[in-house]
Amino acid sequence: MTIPPDADARRAIAPVICYPPDTLPRPDMERYAAARDGMVKVDEALAPLREAACFEVPAGHIFRISSVDGPQVGDLNLWNANDLSERFYSGKTRALHGTHITTGERMWSSFPHMRPMATVIHDTLGWYGIDQYGGSVHDVIGTRCDPYTGNLLQGGHYHHCCHSNLTRALADHAGLSLAEAEPHVHDVLNVFMCTGFTRDTGQYFMKASPVRPGDHIDFFAEIDLLGALSACPGGDCSSEHSSDTAACFPLKIEIFAPAPGALEGWSSPPPNGYDGTHGR
Repeated sequence: MTIPPDADARRAIAPVICYPPDTLPRPDMERYAAARDGMVKVDEALAPLREAACFEVPAGHIFRISSVDGPQVGDLNLWNANDLSERFYSGKTRALHGTHITTGERMWSSFPHMRPMATVIHDTLGWYGIDQYGGSVHDVIGTRCDPYTGNLLQGGHYHHCCHSNLTRALADHAGLSLAEAEPHVHDVLNVFMCTGFTRDTGQYFMKASPVRPGDHIDFFAEIDLLGALSACPGGDCSSEHSSDTAACFPLKIEIFAPAPGALEGWSSPPPNGYDGTHGR
């Protein structure tokens, strides 16, 4: 490898933000705060340790994911409750908001729909920010622990990784076979997980989550949602993420109806306005 004489000058070129947020549709946080104030609990589910649970959230309702018994991270999938082909698009969410999301940022759906699915309206870990290692919480950079990568790296067949947990939960909830359900499982929002990239090698890292019992993150459902949440077998992911020995705890999902009258005049965002002709 030959280093060019202008290598330093090339590296010194300032970066440009790919998707400046200035023209991104802004969520009405005052309206969402009003919906949250006085909201009424209507349902709940529990993701048992090393398992996943499905839940449904009508448009305009709020769902909360909480740590209940100990530090625990969760892998979240979202679908349009009426059309599984519309699902959370972690890559585009990352491109629009960054590697981690918090209050005021959104989970966007896949093409051709590409619209907000859920908006983060409250986050008790919003104080964490970005630490000295480049780590932060609620990432959209990790894909989910899965049995295929585990088999590739360590051999064996581990069945309680998040990919398999989500597959089983969706199959059971939707009345699908495992083979039918698995293609619908997708890259996740890693709720409460503390992650980043190493500065010297650019490798994805995890560290002990700062989450504690009582911490929670609240989402406003922009459309009718089907969700699945896996309580990761790595617990707080301080050492490993596919394990039967890590300390693990359940995660609680609560569904709330908005405060009466708070959403007057509100409607779900329509699918993306692109005409779909692709130049022909």
